[in-house]
Amino acid sequence: MAKLIADSKLPEFTYETPFEKGISIANTVKRVDGNTAIVFLRYYGCTLCQYDIHQYAAEYQKIRDTDGQLLVVLQSDPVKLANQMSRSDLPFDIICDPDQKLYKQFDIKPAESKKDMIDAAGMLLLAKIKATTKLTHGEYEGDELQLPAVLIVTPDMTLTYVDYCKTATAVPDAERLANLMK
Repeated sequence: MAKLIADSKLPEFTYETPFEKGISIANTVKRVDGNTAIVFLRYYGCTLCQYDIHQYAAEYQKIRDTDGQLLVVLQSDPVKLANQMSRSDLPFDIICDPDQKLYKQFDIKPAESKKDMIDAAGMLLLAKIKATTKLTHGEYEGDELQLPAVLIVTPDMTLTYVDYCKTATAVPDAERLANLMK
């Protein structure tokens, strides 16, 4: 499929979380009055992804204040993830896509190399994470060079924002994401 673009419709798909299967994205985006942010990361063991997930969880009220919600897509196996967390650990759902079907469907490509994936800002962020948190790299899953993407979708499935990120650290923080969702 071609890359997604703003002002087009998000194609319907079903997904699974670590705790549920066969969930319709069309039904999910209608759970809230506001918009839904869908952030494609890499996998749960990735230190950068853990950092992003924890930051989103800590600042989730900013997203809720838009009457919206967040979904994070990971290339992680749902059974493995269910063994690492409980349903109440995060205020948002994790979409598990271990076969990378959604990444392929929406043409979210990996970087050509690690050098292309992590820029100088990313190296600084990794150093900060190492110095200020207890996050450690876990099990590798999916495509190690996978780049992230960010989608904002309305309850009627219209994409209002699409960003195919150029580096692994280019995803917006919770405050910027909330501003994009307004």
